[in-house]
Amino acid sequence: MTEGIETITQASLSLALDAASLRHQAIARNIANAGTEGFVPTAVSFSSQVDEARAQLSQGRRLDARQLHSMAQDGLRMEPARGADGLPARVQLDSEVAQLAQNAVHYQALVKGLSRHMAILSSAVSDGKR
Repeated sequence: MTEGIETITQASLSLALDAASLRHQAIARNIANAGTEGFVPTAVSFSSQVDEARAQLSQGRRLDARQLHSMAQDGLRMEPARGADGLPARVQLDSEVAQLAQNAVHYQALVKGLSRHMAILSSAVSDGKR
C-alpha cells in the first residue's frame, strides 16, 4: 500500500512540475514576442484532463501513476490563446508578467513539496537500516 501512495505522490508532483515548466515556456514566449506584429500568444491546455481525473475520483474510482503519466503525454500542450469572442487574443504584457511571477512561485512550491517528499522517504529508508 505504501508503494502505491509513494508512486502516485511522485507522479502527481512530476505532472504538476511538467505543467508549470511548460506554462513558464509559454509565458516567456509570449513576453518575448509581445511587440511582434501578428503574434498569437500561447497558453497551456490541460484543464480537460484534470476535470476527467477529478470526475474519476469523485465517482470513487482509483487514479494510478500510469494514468497520470498518460495525461501528461496526451494532454499537456501549448495552444493559441483565445479571447472571450473566440478570436486570437492579444498579448497583455502586464498580465503575462504577473502570470510569470505566479507560475514561478507555484513551481518553487512544487519543488519544495517534492524535496520534502524525498526527505520523508530518505528518513524512512535510513531509519529502517538501524
